[in-house]
Amino acid sequence: MSLEQQIKQADAPLPTRKWTIYAIHHSHTDLGYTERQEKIEQYHVDFIRQALRIARAAHEGTKPSWKGFRWTCETFWAVEQFLKAASAEEKQSFADAVLRGDLELSGTYLNMTELPDERLLGSIHGKAQAYAASIGSHVDSAMTADINGYGWGYADSLLNNGIRHLFSCIHTHHGMYALGRKQAPFWWETRDGRRLLVWNGEHYMIGNELGLCPGALGKYMIRDEFDHQLVEPEAIHDAIATIRIRRYLAQLEAEQYPYAFVPVMLSGLGTDNGAPNSRIIEWITAWNERHGEQISIEMTSLSGFFDRLKQEKLDALPVHRGDWPDWWTDGVSSTPMHTQIYRDAQRTLRKAEKLDPEALSVSRAELDDAEQQLTLYAEHTWGYHSSIYEPWHKNVQLLEIRKQAHAAEASRLAYRALDKVLLAQGGAALYPDRPYRFRVSNLSGREVTELVTLQLDGWEPGALREGVEVVREDTGELLPQQSAHPQTIVTELKLGAQETCFLFLRPLTRGHRPRTTTSNTRLIGADRVYDMDDLVPPASSAGEHPPIRITHNGIESPFLRLTWSENGIRSWFNKEQSREMLRSEDPYGAFTPIYEVTRPADPTDASQVWSTRARMGRNRKGIHADRSAGRIVSARTVENGPLYATVEIMYRLNGLSYFALFLRVHAGRNRVDVSARFHKDSVWSPENLYLSLPFTSGDSAGDTLYADKPGGLVRPWKDQIPGTCLDYACVQEGIAWQDEQSALLLASPDTPLMQWGPLEYGTRRVHTQQGEGEKPEAYAWLMTNYWETNFKATLGGFYEFVYHVFAQPALPEAELASAMRALHDPFVVCRMRPNDTP
Repeated sequence: MSLEQQIKQADAPLPTRKWTIYAIHHSHTDLGYTERQEKIEQYHVDFIRQALRIARAAHEGTKPSWKGFRWTCETFWAVEQFLKAASAEEKQSFADAVLRGDLELSGTYLNMTELPDERLLGSIHGKAQAYAASIGSHVDSAMTADINGYGWGYADSLLNNGIRHLFSCIHTHHGMYALGRKQAPFWWETRDGRRLLVWNGEHYMIGNELGLCPGALGKYMIRDEFDHQLVEPEAIHDAIATIRIRRYLAQLEAEQYPYAFVPVMLSGLGTDNGAPNSRIIEWITAWNERHGEQISIEMTSLSGFFDRLKQEKLDALPVHRGDWPDWWTDGVSSTPMHTQIYRDAQRTLRKAEKLDPEALSVSRAELDDAEQQLTLYAEHTWGYHSSIYEPWHKNVQLLEIRKQAHAAEASRLAYRALDKVLLAQGGAALYPDRPYRFRVSNLSGREVTELVTLQLDGWEPGALREGVEVVREDTGELLPQQSAHPQTIVTELKLGAQETCFLFLRPLTRGHRPRTTTSNTRLIGADRVYDMDDLVPPASSAGEHPPIRITHNGIESPFLRLTWSENGIRSWFNKEQSREMLRSEDPYGAFTPIYEVTRPADPTDASQVWSTRARMGRNRKGIHADRSAGRIVSARTVENGPLYATVEIMYRLNGLSYFALFLRVHAGRNRVDVSARFHKDSVWSPENLYLSLPFTSGDSAGDTLYADKPGGLVRPWKDQIPGTCLDYACVQEGIAWQDEQSALLLASPDTPLMQWGPLEYGTRRVHTQQGEGEKPEAYAWLMTNYWETNFKATLGGFYEFVYHVFAQPALPEAELASAMRALHDPFVVCRMRPNDTP
């Protein structure tokens, strides 16, 4: 059947209401995907110039057919690039167009993942508002496109910057809209009771599919009988547009949509990063002449649409509190090493700011440069569109290296800022006979006891071969110490909130170092295998018995006892409270690595490698995924001293040629530092790698799981907007389990993704579909390459990811987040000049 025959036979009944369609014209900003990043920047600068020419011609009357043209700058990043390149005349022309309402600013800087912390969100959300104020305007609305959600703190950040409305253009490819329906408004309430008006919208190019842009008739969300190209003859285009618009509005009526108006976003070309198009307003004018009495179309702005929405009775709108986890934030784990570098850079930058809050040693401009690199890495686009199908393509390589360079540059700038601050505050540069004097600053807002590493230069251990004493300068106290490496001395230090102290190393004289001998009571054989319990308690004065006991299948400190077998760490016993901290019903042990791969029939066929991913939907794996859990093959003692002991546990696991857990158990408190080191094979097929976290605070039935996110803690599966993702979320510093008696804190400084839902393939559920009383599981989602586009195709390489586990009595909920953040690098250690050196 020909296309003309299909059009004649198409059923398109008129909707019953008199409708208004509000068309919001924009260009979806992907920093990459369709072209090199610098080319994208060039495009968007010129898009604004094009929009200005159209708007000026319409305003001045030289092009009457363009009257009513509106252009929404989806991201302020594009405006920022334009202003850098623009002449004085162009800048004034742009300001005039914004003040007239022909061009509009969105409060969005870029479409982001959930990597940014609260401070970075606030910074980028203030940029559009600052510019608007400089020209006598105000930004009240923001839009996002592609991304499927945001952390709860996103709403706070917008409101803190004077932005009252958010238009969310979700993209359901491997994602889904919230609330169970799109094209629906609601109030998003913050923790402190403020409300953001949100429009939970359609795909950001639905207007193209409806036919509002000649030459860009898309077919993506609408899957009807018209199998056409993007460019059609005018008559055919108009006929298809009429059918689709009528069907779309009739469907809204059938679904009891309450309004007689609906917004649609559209691009001037059938692509992301598309140009403005004056033909849209011409087509709209022609449509209104033919159909306006029944269905009129008006080109408008974000604020214009929200002004129309607020004419309705909004008091009856639903109010939702909680997190809106982004389905698309999982891209951060397709480049796990660079995400690790990003997160370290973000924390390092905050350290520099806390040490120098007045920016006396490092300028605000330098800090802003580091934040800009963080922002560009955290933007949602992760690579070129053919990254999976043809990973060898030049553009795939170019975009990947440029994207990853943002994390590297953010790291360089953050560390340079910290170095400058420390040097200005008395840090010692490298010179002969540098004193063994260190400043230790607790940047946490709470008292912290921490193992502190004092780093020596490569030639210095020779001068200290007889040993040293670690002395606290202000009290003269000798601190305990342990050496894991000739160039490091580890001591334990307690500091109050924001407290600073100085330590120095005092060399010992020859013969002062204590010597040890063999024990007569410890039941360890000449083979060095310790697989029997001692009959005689160790003598406290003997000195040869460390406070931590290590056997072939476990490790025990005064505070906890861990035991393992071939199938993993199966017990994490809190001796302080006589409570087991692992859920007995969980199939995996603590920190057991779990590998998944979904193999195509031919894993060397690019089309199969691509199509296998394309069919995954929201499962992130195929129905035939091969899942394997690591099996322990050996364990050995790495070190054991007065402050801590370290054991290495080796695992055998598919997809990895090497995997080892290093457990550093503290002697002085209920804490374990876990390091996962591994060598990942390079595999083209879609993969996932997890670490199981089957923890509980002790009462697995009564505890609550918390996740640290920008703005504060959230309770997964509780503090969420209905219809949002249950399976995973991006966290900041970690997670915690707490009941009335105790808390277990887990800091995750390197890997931000946490999997809450089951790993098994199946029907994915969204919030409110879980069973009553059902609780989330917990896995650290280390890496993934499942997406058929955009993601890095291979995960191969060497990695090390760190976690910190700490058990303590229950805390007020308000203190849990700060306690969690204080687990990772709360102290800044700096080698100092002598205290009398200017």
